[in-house]
Amino acid sequence: MIRTQIQLTEEQLTTLRGLARQEERSVADLVRQSVAEYLVRRPRVDRAERVRRARSLIGRYRSDYPDLAEHHDRHLFDH
Repeated sequence: MIRTQIQLTEEQLTTLRGLARQEERSVADLVRQSVAEYLVRRPRVDRAERVRRARSLIGRYRSDYPDLAEHHDRHLFDH
């Protein structure tokens, strides 16, 4: 396993500690289980689908800046 750090609110940690005591498990174990469950539920989109979605956006939006593609930083940060 790889050690990592996370930040929780005081309420989240208090709740997790209570659950850990009730279930006689560690907080780390509960966090690992929660992450595993989240990753299983999370919809997976393969690369081909991401490309298809991105391509479907081409030409759908307009800008008042004809040079937006070339000078996007100037338009984003100067205004």
